[in-house]
Amino acid sequence: MAFRGRKVWLWRWRRNPLKRRADTLEAWVLLGAWALTLLVGVFSGWAAAGAVEHELARERATWRPLQGLLTEQAPGKASAQPGAAGDRVWAKVRWTAPDGSSHTGQVRVDPGSPAHSTVTLWTDPRGHLVTEPADPGRARVRAALVGVLAGCACAAVPFVGGRVLRGRLERRRVDQWDADWARFDPLWGRRQPG
Repeated sequence: MAFRGRKVWLWRWRRNPLKRRADTLEAWVLLGAWALTLLVGVFSGWAAAGAVEHELARERATWRPLQGLLTEQAPGKASAQPGAAGDRVWAKVRWTAPDGSSHTGQVRVDPGSPAHSTVTLWTDPRGHLVTEPADPGRARVRAALVGVLAGCACAAVPFVGGRVLRGRLERRRVDQWDADWARFDPLWGRRQPG
């Protein structure tokens, strides 16, 4: 088992007669990689969160609720607690868009809802079915989650690039040590025990 001394912080930045140019270069590469990782992660996450929140606000502003009629009875039995989200089923509905055109589609309703009953559905400006837009609180949470994921994914690029570059520098340093050792080993081997 190899002996390891106590860890010295910021050793790459201290003066040392044994420190090579490769050590200084590695220190700058690590500093640059960490700074770039932080900047890319924060700015890309912030931009993604802003874009998602802007899009969800646009949906809230343009999507409108309409009343539609079920064209057939919804499958299943009517439950004792209507409106429970987990118990909703798909049913065919008909509605009239704001421009007067008639549309049909499927929406989720309570099981056993009778035919010709009214349901609330959401449409975009062209009259196509959409889901209910997220309220401002949910939009912030959704935007924050997307921002965190996008920031982490984008920050991985400079982080991995820095690790790859550091690995190459490490291999180069080991090769230099091997070359120096091969050059000086024969000189040390000639010494006579004395």
